[in-house]
Amino acid sequence: MAEILPIKAWRYHEKYSRQMEDLTAPLFDVVSASQREVLYVNPLNSIHLSVPLGVAPAEEAKKTLADWKSRGVISQDQIPGIYVYYQYFRLPGEEKEICRKGFIAQIKAYDWDENVVLRHESTIAKSVNDRVELLRETKLQSSATHGLYEDEDHLLEAYMDKAIEDPIYDLEDYQGVREVLAVIQDASIIKKFVSLIRNKQIILADGHHRYEGAISYRKEMMMQNLTSQGNEAYNFHMMYFTNALDSNLRILPTHRLFLNFDISEGDLLEKLEHYFTIKKLNDVEEIEELILHKQWAFGLIVGENAYKIRLIPEQIDYMPADLPQPVRHLDLMVLHYFLVEKVLGIPLKEQRYSDQIEYERNLRRCLKKVSSSNATFAVITRDIAMQKVMEVCKSGYTMPQKSTYFYPKTLSGLLFASVDEEEFKFPYEMFQ
Repeated sequence: MAEILPIKAWRYHEKYSRQMEDLTAPLFDVVSASQREVLYVNPLNSIHLSVPLGVAPAEEAKKTLADWKSRGVISQDQIPGIYVYYQYFRLPGEEKEICRKGFIAQIKAYDWDENVVLRHESTIAKSVNDRVELLRETKLQSSATHGLYEDEDHLLEAYMDKAIEDPIYDLEDYQGVREVLAVIQDASIIKKFVSLIRNKQIILADGHHRYEGAISYRKEMMMQNLTSQGNEAYNFHMMYFTNALDSNLRILPTHRLFLNFDISEGDLLEKLEHYFTIKKLNDVEEIEELILHKQWAFGLIVGENAYKIRLIPEQIDYMPADLPQPVRHLDLMVLHYFLVEKVLGIPLKEQRYSDQIEYERNLRRCLKKVSSSNATFAVITRDIAMQKVMEVCKSGYTMPQKSTYFYPKTLSGLLFASVDEEEFKFPYEMFQ
């Protein structure tokens, strides 16, 4: 089903290899304002391509890219490769180091209705538009989206383990994660990757905005090229692939911040009582423990107080009838329907456009924003199981935006993939 190709990657010149910690950046949708300020100071940091500054940011990125190419800051590999990408990390409270194993390649930017790449969450419209404009101007992808394939036998792992013994980069990132990148350029081995993925559907784990931007760009270019053969550069998109059946996948919760709502704490609680049981907490630190493993339970931070709220079970029967079974009982769908739509009055279909909802992974930053009145209130959520994500994808429906946070995030700037035809060209049929 899924067509992938190795990448003729652009990478920082080897003279910068020891500086990669200072040249890489968090993904565009997770880099904080304070991180940006620090990263922008370095004129060679990849953030100037992924989240450019200026009145016309995409045009600025185009100028930066041309400058870097002319000065040899980045150079292109002339032989395409499959890039093996391992991330070593520990979660709070865990002593054992975890390794998430995967590889980076190019995949055709299949439209959703082709049923090859499956999405699981809605997108935020403005973020998609920004990604399309950047791709249109630079013809470069500065970070890989994250896709999942299913392989019970882990057939590619031995090849990846062998490659990672001779890394291109080995560094520690902003998350405290050890990032290791290697490359496979042996055509006979690349064929095994291409062959295995050819029979798979891909579940998009992270990067919905960037992938949707790639779809839009592909459609735009196909309209301009009526003789399109399907193998042109603009058809492809850089993706990081991991095995969905690997035990080392981790999904963390993403909390909700609600901004600029003219509602008092008392009025909010009164409206919530129609749908939720409410329990006041003595200590905000109790929130995550009290909602853990409890269906339809959330933490609420408003004013100086914290509460546990949990859907009244009988209310589940009032979920919209058109929601398929894998979706209608999900915690976040319950939250977005009963709290965001019913209590706050923002319909499900309009929530992805709302500037009154922000998404935050860190509990303490949620507390800070509420206590400083930068947010009206916050809702603390729990994680979702990988099996649930897969069920939603295969149902053809989507969860609310920012439903999952696959950890760790990939880095921007480790390598770049060009969709410029001259830079893309290669006899890729040798890998089929």
